[in-house]
Amino acid sequence: MNETVRKLWPELEWIKNDELREKTAQVWEFAIEQSPLDAEDLETIPFTLLTKRAVSFMAHKRSVVHVCRDTARIMHEFYGDTVPIDMDVLYSGAILIDVGKLLEYERNADGKIVQSNYGALLRHPFSGTGLAMRFDLPPEVCHMIAMHAKEGDTGQRTTEGIIVHHADFMTFEPFKLL
Repeated sequence: MNETVRKLWPELEWIKNDELREKTAQVWEFAIEQSPLDAEDLETIPFTLLTKRAVSFMAHKRSVVHVCRDTARIMHEFYGDTVPIDMDVLYSGAILIDVGKLLEYERNADGKIVQSNYGALLRHPFSGTGLAMRFDLPPEVCHMIAMHAKEGDTGQRTTEGIIVHHADFMTFEPFKLL
């Protein structure tokens, strides 16, 4: 795992499975290499282009991972093993759900972050799934990436996918009120 990704994602260390942790990091490394944005941009660009105000991409992304962790812990506390949750899959998926946005965004001539032509044609759940598949991430993780946004509303999500979906939207929806 390179130092850039390690700094962006200290939460990668929560993934106990070494192979899954490394593959998750490799997806981010590759996405950064392919992106018109720099890793440093992720600390300042808005996490969404759909609202007037937004926190940075990384503030949102990391908050989603933390909400997922805390939600899963509470569910385990109250439900025990009745609703099994694979924490490594949850962490990997939560870290990767928006990796495709690195291909969906670009800077225009004025330096403003805008949706790229690529992003207009292929939204981040699709490109992110493709990136994850390139690095042989498990289908459970690819499923979460593909199903986390509106594209997954007509499908069946896994337990981990439900947690990620709701964590993502509960940390997005309030910005529509600002």
